Amino acid sequence: MKLYQKHEATLQEAMQALSTRTYYTPYPENPKAYAEDADAAAKSWISAVMNNNYGALDQTETNGWLGEEVSPFLQVGIGVKYPSFSNETIIKHAIIGQHAWANTSIQQRAGLLIEALDRIKTRFFDIAYATMHTTGQAYMMSFQASGPHANDRALEAIAMGYKELSSIPEQVEWVKNFGKFDLKMNKTWKPVPKGISLVIGCSTFPVWNTVPGLFASLITGNACIVKPHPKAILPIAIVIEEMQKLFIENGLPAQVLQLAVDTLEKPITKELAENPMVKMVDFTGGSQFGNYIEQLPKTTFTEKAGVNSILLDSVNDLKAVLGNIAFSASLYSGQMCTAPQNIFISKHGVQTAEGIVTYDDVVAGIAAAISGLVDNPKAGPGTLGAIQTELTYQRIADAKNWGGKLILESKSIVNEEFKDARIATPVVIELEKTQGKVFNEECFGPIVFIIKTDGIADSLALAEALALQKGALTCGAYTTDASTKQQIASTMNNAFVPVSFNFTGAGFINSHAAFSDFHLTGGNPAGNASFANAEFVNKRFVWVGNREM
Repeated sequence: MKLYQKHEATLQEAMQALSTRTYYTPYPENPKAYAEDADAAAKSWISAVMNNNYGALDQTETNGWLGEEVSPFLQVGIGVKYPSFSNETIIKHAIIGQHAWANTSIQQRAGLLIEALDRIKTRFFDIAYATMHTTGQAYMMSFQASGPHANDRALEAIAMGYKELSSIPEQVEWVKNFGKFDLKMNKTWKPVPKGISLVIGCSTFPVWNTVPGLFASLITGNACIVKPHPKAILPIAIVIEEMQKLFIENGLPAQVLQLAVDTLEKPITKELAENPMVKMVDFTGGSQFGNYIEQLPKTTFTEKAGVNSILLDSVNDLKAVLGNIAFSASLYSGQMCTAPQNIFISKHGVQTAEGIVTYDDVVAGIAAAISGLVDNPKAGPGTLGAIQTELTYQRIADAKNWGGKLILESKSIVNEEFKDARIATPVVIELEKTQGKVFNEECFGPIVFIIKTDGIADSLALAEALALQKGALTCGAYTTDASTKQQIASTMNNAFVPVSFNFTGAGFINSHAAFSDFHLTGGNPAGNASFANAEFVNKRFVWVGNREM
């Protein structure tokens, strides 16, 4: 209970933030808010951990060591290997962890989990370099997304879980009057965890996309198995290391949380997911495997592929708008689930404060804005990062052969710090609206399609149909007309897609803020979950009530 008392104020603040939906974080996103020597220490740490066994994790009954991560910046294997276990051992350990964790009080769980986030905060710089050299994210994104922003999402899940778990009283005296006598009962309610939870990570955001489901399951009393992507293990291994240490310090088995590693050639994911002892699965990744997860006879939470659109109708400052779009399309080389892919523009052009800008000039402006960003040696490398996989790199190269008009060809730029980094700038392709076979699929990476339409109504209809059929996580819209804005909002919201209107400056459609913005809605084919709404935690436990005369 000491840890709960230590962190009770943070928990209450987080629950208040969930209600008000205003800006809140206890984890500053600026690296300068942390110790001056933290970055240098992390550089030494990443150098020392490379080409070694990661010995800080639980190794009970291990059957060897596995690891095959490759740095997109260095283009060589990082050489880290992790303790591996048979699936039978993983499940056996999870059962032990489940029994101990389910019998830990809700307040104790909350205190331990928020304490874990404080421990993880001391490793933000280690996690940043681990993220860089597994995902290809540039340094600042690696620090912010895998550090403070991931902690925000984890705390959000804890707060939402605690709020729901405490929404019903533990005990009441129930009285019903029958005239001459009262019928009295003592009634008690208990939230019972569903059981072992499997969290399947992705290769591009191994921490940010993992911790919401992880902490939602833990706060609701479920032991967890984290199965990261084989190419992005190190960042989440740090998180698990700190949490296992904390559990042991507080008399709990390390196996409340386990790391389950595999290789691309010998995956273990399906066997774990189909094990009857696993009651819940969180998944982030491609639609094909996500559809398989959703069909399992258990509780599932998925984030799959989506095709995000931008609707360009009318603007006040076209230069500011095009600069914003260029950054959104270039950030982490488009390797984000929220990155825009399809830009729908009327053949009649775009209305601005200075008059109509022709369609051709707008298209040229988009290409110029992207080129101006990526060719800037101070901004380009830090925005683009590196391409995570060879498959994505090849997809970018192939895009110009898909039948559209090449507006801007992808190229490589030089990262002065990492000369061997695998970099590809965005490719921009113009398509007719009849070429839906090209733009109606997620083309992961920095691939931008500009689709010529008959007007904003046509653009909206195309974006709506795409969201309903393929799913979307977000939609950007630019219009100065109030009725058009309302029509866009109504149409896209009915397809369960949130809209970001008229973003310029520091606001980008890629980013969603914990405690304020939901990530996904769970209502279209992009995924069946939304973190962190109430359902995201409520489906992980069951209310059971007992009565006594």
